[in-house]
Amino acid sequence: MATQQQPETPDIVKSRPWESGVPTRNPGTALDLDMVREIRVNRSAVERRVATLPGRRTVKKDWQASWLLKALTCIDLTTLSGDDTPGRVHRLCMKGRSPVRKDVLDVLGVSDLGIRVAAICVYHSMVEQACESLDGTGIPVTAVAAGFPAGLSPLTERIREVEASVAAGASEIDIVIQRQHVLNGNWPALFEEVHAFREACGEAHLKTIIATGDLATLRNVGRASLVCMMAGADFIKTSTGKEPVNATLPVSLVTLRAIRAYREATGIRVGFKAAGGISTAKDALNYLFLMKEELGRAWLEPELFRIGASSLLGDIERQLEHHVTGRYSASRRHPMG
Repeated sequence: MATQQQPETPDIVKSRPWESGVPTRNPGTALDLDMVREIRVNRSAVERRVATLPGRRTVKKDWQASWLLKALTCIDLTTLSGDDTPGRVHRLCMKGRSPVRKDVLDVLGVSDLGIRVAAICVYHSMVEQACESLDGTGIPVTAVAAGFPAGLSPLTERIREVEASVAAGASEIDIVIQRQHVLNGNWPALFEEVHAFREACGEAHLKTIIATGDLATLRNVGRASLVCMMAGADFIKTSTGKEPVNATLPVSLVTLRAIRAYREATGIRVGFKAAGGISTAKDALNYLFLMKEELGRAWLEPELFRIGASSLLGDIERQLEHHVTGRYSASRRHPMG
């Protein structure tokens, strides 16, 4: 590998501007139907807004490498396949602990920063294996629950599934809502459902998957996001990754505007997780740019921003290796598990 002088690491990687005393949980509020019904979305304006993002925002060289490292630390490294095994989950956890080769980090001058992914996301049956593999690392285990991905099993069963995942060691729970509540405009039912999951989570953080690809309109995306935050969701997550359309910049913008409205009304910060279809480093950068423009610097930390992905990490690795060597490596050199 060609050697280069170690660059000064831009502050986007080194700093973590987290204010002391900021609540780490969303306690929720009463359901405010007037606030929910006030949400209106101009689809054309939303699409124009995000269409300009790639052309207006770009970073090169050392700054690009730093932004990619930041994206890496916000990844929920995920495996949600029917053929998952304890061995695959263990290998994924090892990848999450050391996501980039040390020689690449050495050239970038960031070996001492403890670069790692934000979390490992698995099905309930793999939670104990993931917790064992990550013991002592501080990397949280996220379990998908509540009848994932359709959310159509009885509510009592979905609540028990959440409780079982927490008992098994998951410190973050990704639940999925019943889309019919949104499509029928039954906001009290959605509120009560998410509130029940919030109670079942105990001290575990609750990420609420609203399945934006199934909600028909951007207005429904905004309203569903707001109701879930009122019910106590700590994160709003776009998708299960199983819908025909998953995370997109337009639906993400609508959700971020709802998060901003909730912050302005309550003073409470809620996180955002984009999931499904985000597989390239360029995609990840666009989401980081959107987060910073809409919500500010604090939302570039894993406490408030996540990307649910698997193949994304491999592409970020390739881009970082290209930055230090000038050559692109084959994807097979960066296996996930």
